Amino acid sequence: MNQQPVANVSDVTQPCPAELIALAERLVAASGAVIRPYFRAGLQVVDKADLSPVTAADREAELAIRALITQARPQDGIIGEEFGRERHDSPYVWVIDPIDGTKSFITGRPIFATLIALLHEGRPILGVIDQPIIGDRWIGAAGMATHFNGKPAQVRSCGALDHAVLGTTSPDLFDPDDFARFRRVAGVAKLTMYGGDGYAYGLLAAGFADVIIEANLKLYDFAALVPVIEGAGGMITDWQGRALGADSDGRVLAAGDEVAHGAALELLAG
Repeated sequence: MNQQPVANVSDVTQPCPAELIALAERLVAASGAVIRPYFRAGLQVVDKADLSPVTAADREAELAIRALITQARPQDGIIGEEFGRERHDSPYVWVIDPIDGTKSFITGRPIFATLIALLHEGRPILGVIDQPIIGDRWIGAAGMATHFNGKPAQVRSCGALDHAVLGTTSPDLFDPDDFARFRRVAGVAKLTMYGGDGYAYGLLAAGFADVIIEANLKLYDFAALVPVIEGAGGMITDWQGRALGADSDGRVLAAGDEVAHGAALELLAG
C-alpha cells in the first residue's frame, strides 16, 4: 500500500490564535441557544433533495453562526451545510454543520452535535464538537491539546485491532464496495457500534472508542473532527492514510492508536 505521510495538527508551526478559539466557543454557544428549544418539541421535518432531513433548528442555528462570523471576521470565508459557500477562497474559512446527526435530533436522541471548524489554506486548524443538550464539548486546535468539558482529552491505547471498539454512523452510508471493506475491519474488531455521527469522534478522543470508519462524508461532516482527534493524540486520515482537507474524498478513518490505525488501513486497502 502506498501510504502518504500525515501532516498532524501538532506539526503546524503557528498555534491557532486564542481569539479564534474564543470566537468558536461563542459560535457554538449561540447555536446551542437556538437548538435547545426545538429539541423534542415536535417541529416540522423537511426532506432535502438528497432525501436527508432538515429542520428549522438546523437552518436557524447556521444563520446565527454565520451572523456572528460575518460580524467578527467579515474577511473570512464560510462553508455551511444548509446555506452553502461564501468567500470560500479566503485564507481562513469557517466550516459549519449546525446539527450533525439530524436523524438523531428529530428522534429525540441527544447524540447529535454542532460541528464548527476553521480551515487555514484548506487545512483544519480548529475544531469544536458541541452537544448542546447534555453539555459535552470538545475543542481542538493547532498548538494545543484537545479539551473535553474544560479538561485535557486523551485517546486510549489499543495495540491490536481485535481488541478495538469500532464505530460508524450507519451501514447505509457506504456503497457496496466500501461496505465490504468496512466489514473486513468489523470482522476483526472486538465490538462494532453504530450511530453517533460527529459525537462518536468526541468519544474516541475521550478514550471510549478505538476506531471509526466512514464514507461519503462532506467537508462539513469531518473538518471539525481533525483537530479534535489529533489534539487528543489520535490519527484521522482518508482510507489511503493521507491528511484530510478541503479536497478529500469523504472516506475517513480515525483511530486512537497508531497500531490500530495501520491495521485498519491495510484491511480497507485490500
